[in-house]
Amino acid sequence: MATIAFIGLGNMGGPMAANLAKAGHTVKAFDLSSKALEIAAEQGCQIADSAQQAATGVDFVISMLPAGKHVEGLYVSGDQPLFDLVEKHTLVIDCSTIDAETARRVAAAGAEKGIGFIDAPVSGGVGGAQAGTLTFIVGGSDAQFELAKPVLDNMGKNIFHAGDHGAGQIAKVCNNMLLGILMAGTCEALNMGVKNGLDPAVLSDIMKQSSGNNWALQVYNPVPGVMDGVPASRDYQGGFQVDLMFKDLGLAMEVSQQSAAATPMGSAARALFNLHKSAGNGGLDFSSLIKLYQDAE
Repeated sequence: MATIAFIGLGNMGGPMAANLAKAGHTVKAFDLSSKALEIAAEQGCQIADSAQQAATGVDFVISMLPAGKHVEGLYVSGDQPLFDLVEKHTLVIDCSTIDAETARRVAAAGAEKGIGFIDAPVSGGVGGAQAGTLTFIVGGSDAQFELAKPVLDNMGKNIFHAGDHGAGQIAKVCNNMLLGILMAGTCEALNMGVKNGLDPAVLSDIMKQSSGNNWALQVYNPVPGVMDGVPASRDYQGGFQVDLMFKDLGLAMEVSQQSAAATPMGSAARALFNLHKSAGNGGLDFSSLIKLYQDAE
């Protein structure tokens, strides 16, 4: 069992830290939210007064933060960067979804101090975080991947080594761009069916058994009342916020520009989520995009 610092206890990070504690690891947790810290304490984590305190004397540091600027600030450029504090045997595992260039830059800064850093963004949503069934997409060396894998296994069921530093982030934005496209298409099709008199539950069942089947239909239906336990059944609270999907689609557009990769559908999905966000829905789950179609008619 390892001693692990966990920094960032939001909708995803909180359940991930809880699963590490449940597996028997010593988890030193920190978040700016006092409520998040209370929940972490109830789930077996030790509460730290700061990220710096959490990261002292640990085998691993895991972070789950909103954006690249937060990751770089925490480890490299902040008032008390963790790379100045953590011991050289410590492996840093950043599970945030950020741009690949920042991930590579932070990894290089760690390497200069003899500290290992890998990017390990996740897929699977809040449900996957709670159930310990996340997919981890790792960018780093072979040795770093092998060192991290036993810890990641306590939080997920699919652990992929995408390549060197930054590769995890590239693979993640490809996945999330497709997710945004699929959710937009699913909302569009379900809304059209409802407008023409179909029961959304019946239409969902039909499409799940047909060529339109996809993840959103299977486990994340956007229509209220069709599926239990999803954000649509609780007024789109919790889950993966529109703000974060819009951020990830922006990262995808940056990657597309850097590589001259054509992404017309990704661009369209980003425009749709931007419209939805600009109407004041940024804090809702991304499946609430169906409201954009409903409100437009």
